[in-house]
Amino acid sequence: MIQLHIATESDIKPFTHLRAGETKLGETLQLCDSLDDIVNNNCTYVLFGICEDIGIRANYGKPGAIKAWGSFVKAFVNVQDNQFNNGNDILLLGHIAVSPDIDDIDKENPETLGSIVARIDSKVATVVNRIVSAGKIPIVIGGGHNNAYGNIKGTATALQKAINVINFDAHTDLRKAEYRHSGNGFTYALESENSYLKTYCIFGLHKNYTPQYIYNMIATSNHITAFDMEDMLLESKQVENFKTAISQLSDNTLGIEVDVDSIANFSSSAQTPSGFNLEMMRYFLGQLARNNKCGYLHICEAAPTKKNYQQVGKALSYLVTDFIRNHREYYTL
Repeated sequence: MIQLHIATESDIKPFTHLRAGETKLGETLQLCDSLDDIVNNNCTYVLFGICEDIGIRANYGKPGAIKAWGSFVKAFVNVQDNQFNNGNDILLLGHIAVSPDIDDIDKENPETLGSIVARIDSKVATVVNRIVSAGKIPIVIGGGHNNAYGNIKGTATALQKAINVINFDAHTDLRKAEYRHSGNGFTYALESENSYLKTYCIFGLHKNYTPQYIYNMIATSNHITAFDMEDMLLESKQVENFKTAISQLSDNTLGIEVDVDSIANFSSSAQTPSGFNLEMMRYFLGQLARNNKCGYLHICEAAPTKKNYQQVGKALSYLVTDFIRNHREYYTL
């Protein structure tokens, strides 16, 4: 079963560390009773998690993304509510949970896992659609990059038009549409009958891990652009190319996908020693929030361990608060 677990006070209170004279986001975040309540809520941002790594397993990747939402929530509720962070404008919706437990699933049969991923797609698309239809911005944490398809479909169907997407990633996730997994979410979005994806930009692509057939696809497509990491190793070049990329995407609603595989040494399903540093990613998200019509933000593939669980959660919290803070400033101009 794949279901949306609605967050309650008991989900966040035990992790919110109260201190005299201070207010934490865990004390001010909004909660709701059901998905139907979103439309009448006065918040701008709706946070929810996806607790699964089935799509990653189906793509022969390293599991662990199922834990990202938990690590994020425990850090996020302890962010200070102050003049820069306003919990009253954020609804903590809850998380999508997948049953039966992953241990009961045949890990040796990727196509079986793919059938479950297709069902997760449907649930993610439904939740995102409801949030966007209510005039809110979904911020989605966790799961594999297979969930990009549900995010794109949900946003596009709510707006009744194809959207643009920028994907910070070492990989294109444009593998063949054989069965659903974390490596072909954008393939399905591009090839969908209803054309959910208009322009797709991969930013930070690694030449060592991109097959030639995908480079051929990019070269012949009118809908795909890519900026290789090796062509912008200098931070100045990263900023220059980033400005070029967003100028090509400014004509439409923008979905923002952050695969933390693109961040150097980030604990993830395909951790890399070479990539963007965390500060640069924070800059990218701040600029996107201020200069584009944002449809949604999705941060995926984080795989915290016992050793770095707290640090991964804090890193994800920085990315989310940077996005919200900069968007709020732009949104209220």
